[in-house]
Amino acid sequence: MSRAKPELSFWQIWNMCFGFLGIQFGFALQNANVSRIFQTLGANVDQIPVLWIAAPFTGLIVQPIIGYLSDRTWNRFGRRRPYFFAGAVLATLALMAMPNSPALWVAAGLLWIMDASFNVSMEPFRAFVGDQLPPKQRPLGYAMQSVFIGVGAVVASFLPYVLTHFGVANTAPAGEVPHSVMYSFYAGAVVLLGAMLWTILSTREYPPEQLESFADAHVNETPVVVGSAWKIGALFLALGAILLALILHYDLEKELYLLAGGLVGFGALFVWLSRTASQGALRQIMGDLYGMPGPMRRLNWVQFFSWFAMFAMWINTTPAVAERFYGSTDTTSAAYNEGANWAGVLMGTYNGVGVLAAIVIPLLVRACGLRMSHLVNLWLGGLGLLSFLVIRDPHWLIASMVGVGFTWASILSLPYAMLSDNLPAAKMGIYMGIFNFFIVIPQLMAASVLGVLLKLFFHNQPIWALGLGGISLLIAGLCTLRVPRMETA
Repeated sequence: MSRAKPELSFWQIWNMCFGFLGIQFGFALQNANVSRIFQTLGANVDQIPVLWIAAPFTGLIVQPIIGYLSDRTWNRFGRRRPYFFAGAVLATLALMAMPNSPALWVAAGLLWIMDASFNVSMEPFRAFVGDQLPPKQRPLGYAMQSVFIGVGAVVASFLPYVLTHFGVANTAPAGEVPHSVMYSFYAGAVVLLGAMLWTILSTREYPPEQLESFADAHVNETPVVVGSAWKIGALFLALGAILLALILHYDLEKELYLLAGGLVGFGALFVWLSRTASQGALRQIMGDLYGMPGPMRRLNWVQFFSWFAMFAMWINTTPAVAERFYGSTDTTSAAYNEGANWAGVLMGTYNGVGVLAAIVIPLLVRACGLRMSHLVNLWLGGLGLLSFLVIRDPHWLIASMVGVGFTWASILSLPYAMLSDNLPAAKMGIYMGIFNFFIVIPQLMAASVLGVLLKLFFHNQPIWALGLGGISLLIAGLCTLRVPRMETA
């Protein structure tokens, strides 16, 4: 007879999530400073998006593969922890090397390595919470991860500024990275490796046979029949071909080639899936993508609209604030840079609020359940982004970002709690990796179409991208209502 998985103490959950502090510390340093390093090494502004495309594509490829492998791993070091360690060591080395890159192509290569290493560690962390915690405690576990994500992001983002304040040089000769950035990356390497080792050494994992004995281990285990996958493949191929034809005929923006290529690639893979006799890793990953549980399919729509909104905010907040509230698009002007500084404050605000929100969210889940809690949090952020369209005093935007902070903490926790309640233990890793598709795809979509939408309908005013993000979050909240009710007791 199956038995319930034992509950863990607060400090056991703290230990198992602490490594996320290190991962996010490294991610935040990467997000805040790698474009600066690229420009220092001679990249033009229009080259930066192409150089950055490594990040989402790396996650798209690495996370499902690592999930697939970690589901099938068990040795004396555990199931997920070997991947924590391997990713942490590689990411530490990349963080140490990045600010010392002698050329742009070296820095671009290190970004690929660094992002792949973060993903090697990050993907098993999501599955780790599902492995270790009973359904009742999963919202707390993922909320704890959100706390460490927020703390790591805030501290790492401000670190070059703080070092500069204490006298570390913030400028350097042409082609050299300033010491404020260099020392921040060194500190990030130490924090990342130390935090990951803390989790690796302070936690234990259930052996596969014990994990399979728990009551929550066998949900939604149904055979996957892939004979009809060619229909989805044909649809994707047709959409990709139509989009390619439109791009060529109307000379549309080159960014749309990314979307068209993605449609064609996935279409070809689904057609291959319906015909192949292979039983290898690619067949297993595509088979699980095609045959994912129904609740996961519905959650994917929540993720798609949520992450589309967040990416729209990330890439447009600075130009939107500078143009709308400070009246400048000239990057050399005092007004623009004042607006850019205030945009940085706003970004730090939502991350800081996210830390506090992550503490409140488990209480909200207890009162309202997973679905309604996520809906409320998404709508707070949606209204926050829409308020950019009506607010006139930029200082009031702090209130807007409070709502976004609740959204951010919720996005990082509650979808994973809802998902893990609907997954079999034996496939927790692969499905968490596939779930990442619906984080990456909307980011690639936003990178492909937002510029086109702004140009065609909004006179290239970036403030409207934030409005579209707000609407996207409201839609994401409504999609949450379609997810089956799997509430915690």
